[in-house]
Amino acid sequence: MAPGAVAMASVAAATTWRLVLLLLLLLSIAGLGAADGPRPPNILLLLMDDMGWGDLGVNGEPSRETPNLDRMAAEGTLFPNFYSANPLCSPSRAALLTGRLPIRSGFYTTNGRARNAYTPQEIVGGIPDDELLLPELLKGAGYVSKIVGKWHLGHRPQFHPLKHGFDEWFGSPNCHFGPYDNRARPNIPVYRDWEMVGRYYEEFPIDVKTGEANLTQVYLQEALDFIKRQQAAQRPFFLYWAIDATHAPVYASRPFLGTSQRGRYGDAVREIDDSVGKILGLLQTLRIAENTFVFFTSDNGAALISAPKQGGSNGPFLCGKQTTFEGGVREPAIAWWPGRIPAGQVSHQLGSVMDLFTTGLSLAGLAPPSDRAIDGLDLLPAVLQGRLTDRPIFYYRGDTLMAVTLGQYKAHFWTWTNSWEEFRQGVDFCPGQNVSGVTTHTQEEHTKLPLIFHLGRDPGERYPLSFASTEYLDALRGITPVVQQHQKALVPGQPQLNVCNQAVMNWAPPGCEKLGKCLTPPESIPEKCFWPH
Repeated sequence: MAPGAVAMASVAAATTWRLVLLLLLLLSIAGLGAADGPRPPNILLLLMDDMGWGDLGVNGEPSRETPNLDRMAAEGTLFPNFYSANPLCSPSRAALLTGRLPIRSGFYTTNGRARNAYTPQEIVGGIPDDELLLPELLKGAGYVSKIVGKWHLGHRPQFHPLKHGFDEWFGSPNCHFGPYDNRARPNIPVYRDWEMVGRYYEEFPIDVKTGEANLTQVYLQEALDFIKRQQAAQRPFFLYWAIDATHAPVYASRPFLGTSQRGRYGDAVREIDDSVGKILGLLQTLRIAENTFVFFTSDNGAALISAPKQGGSNGPFLCGKQTTFEGGVREPAIAWWPGRIPAGQVSHQLGSVMDLFTTGLSLAGLAPPSDRAIDGLDLLPAVLQGRLTDRPIFYYRGDTLMAVTLGQYKAHFWTWTNSWEEFRQGVDFCPGQNVSGVTTHTQEEHTKLPLIFHLGRDPGERYPLSFASTEYLDALRGITPVVQQHQKALVPGQPQLNVCNQAVMNWAPPGCEKLGKCLTPPESIPEKCFWPH
């Protein structure tokens, strides 16, 4: 089929699906007053920003400064083998809300294995209109949806959260980068629904010297107010609480500053933990805890480049954010649903943030869209019945498949942390964790003989299996057809993170001003010219 015909078919399919959704929505609205059907459970997703697997006491953090999250795990299910869909913020968030690998929805770049896979201000791409997001689908079951905090799926009007299923938004299209000079580069805006209500560092101050900011308290109040309003109206709700206090520059409000044994980052974690406690407490006070599914996780691993003062801990795992080693993609994860999820469970289900899409639909009694590939798995059998499902987890940087996990084995087809030029300038994604031949500063290909690790025996990915061993050959025989089938069926979306406009935000590092980072061949662009550093 010609590309134009494929595109037209895709648009037609998306249009048909939206008409079906509208019909379901009208039917659900018509039946809201009926007494013959139970109200579907509320859904609350608590997504942290750059929080590491090792930041929770229940995962072994020695200072034990997360009592509410630890109690949440004790009352629910802990997932020690839970993963992001990408080691960077925006692709991971796209995957969570679509249930699809970021490469399918266009949240990737083609420039040098994701040297620029962010959404800073000058990137003008975003979530495509033909992607179906979780809140858009939940409307078919009568849900009211709100996002609090960081969107990160595009800042132009067509990418606005309220254009993609959310009914309310309080937060920002990006992280709290800055402060900027407001001439060449303005500070990043904060929105209430369609209205810009201020900017970071201005109406929403953040003191980068002391780390003081009241944003977590503001985000907490937004969550509490939304929950109270929906309960009063007797409407099922979806709340996506995507706060960013643990993303550098980290911040906390005055009562929490200086209270942690882990410095400013620990202060931020303590305030988040306190906020989670207040949210769960409200659900119990309103007597809706037994009708509310809550899931806590993070968008990617801790940013070790910012540690220890501004970054978290990935526990025993290798490297951190921006890499596809375990420290970059394995996340803290807890499911909580009193009266439904048995307390004190540990599930060894191999999970992904994409599963929250499919699980959310399952909770609402909805089926995933049948007109597209869905990578998310329904986690309800794991948490309610203890059933485990075999599945692969694929890890991309840009448009390159870097690694895959299948069962206990993880195979790396490419290794690369960051360039020697960046590394010599002090940019280190794996501080103190050099593993010869593994944490490479050149892009090393292993597609013919991948590096394979047994994560049960070697969670730190320090000892690859011997190529000549029977175990290696058996693992490779299991992994190879899974990867081949995946690659054969994969249809990448249009790369949204290649779409730049330097006129939108015209700042560039010295010596880079005349480079068009979308138009100039990536191999000819110096590393220093990619933003952010």
